Amino acid sequence: MTTTDRALLARSPRKQRYIPMQILLAFLLVYFLVPFWWVFVNSSKNAAGLFGGGSALWFADTIDYLGNLGQLFTYQDGIYVRWLANSAMYAIVGGVGATVLAVAAGYGFAKYRFAGRQLGFAILLGSVMVPTTALVIPTFILFSQLGLTNTIWAVILPTLLNPFGVYLMHVYTREAVPDELLDAARVDGASELRIFVQVALPMLRPAVVTVLLLSVVASWNNYFLPLAMLSDNRLFPVTVGIGLWQGIASANNSGGTSLWSIIILGSLVSVVPLVIAFLTLQKYWQGGLSIGSLK
Repeated sequence: MTTTDRALLARSPRKQRYIPMQILLAFLLVYFLVPFWWVFVNSSKNAAGLFGGGSALWFADTIDYLGNLGQLFTYQDGIYVRWLANSAMYAIVGGVGATVLAVAAGYGFAKYRFAGRQLGFAILLGSVMVPTTALVIPTFILFSQLGLTNTIWAVILPTLLNPFGVYLMHVYTREAVPDELLDAARVDGASELRIFVQVALPMLRPAVVTVLLLSVVASWNNYFLPLAMLSDNRLFPVTVGIGLWQGIASANNSGGTSLWSIIILGSLVSVVPLVIAFLTLQKYWQGGLSIGSLK
């Protein structure tokens, strides 16, 4: 037996151990892609194609993306465009604000010693375990007493608090930013703000991008909070707006068949900004990770 044959025999059991994992990953890939494929296919159908009895996972004889897009952006005087703009505003303001607060708080917990630090971090960890939906009703009561319900601040202000983002930044800062480097900067006479901006922040780029993506996605997909806080449909995000249309279509079976087509297409269009955000920020994410691996 040659050396090559021995190497092949030694590697074959290892490859066999990976087969169940590969099957599981393939199953998960299909599981997550099938709903997206269903939305993509059915958003091309008109009312006849949706309810004509054809295959739900394949295109109908008539592909009508442009017609459905025209109905989507003109239905109810084009309110869908306003909903998209509202979602973008809530996601950008809330996501960026939550990221700024998470980075500052995580860095402070990781690199500074102050009274009540351990108690504050313990409260933070406890708040991570609380589901956000459980806080909607108390938040609504508080905001109603302040007169902030049915305003954009009723959606933006609660999203600025991201306990998981603070925890993630704390863990990453503790491992990625050496204390010796900060002490050397202090010896050189740099202020704490300059140390944070010029020394620590570049090292935290992968974690910052991660928290930003999570915050933006959570703000964009937020449903229960704006549903409870807002009554003016002009302030709705796209998630609540599509839910409103779905209720109309379900209640009006005779006239809601054409509405289902634009509801499905509206769901597909609402995902596009998130895909763009991931593709745009991916290079910064991967670049930061590669820099961290070289240290």
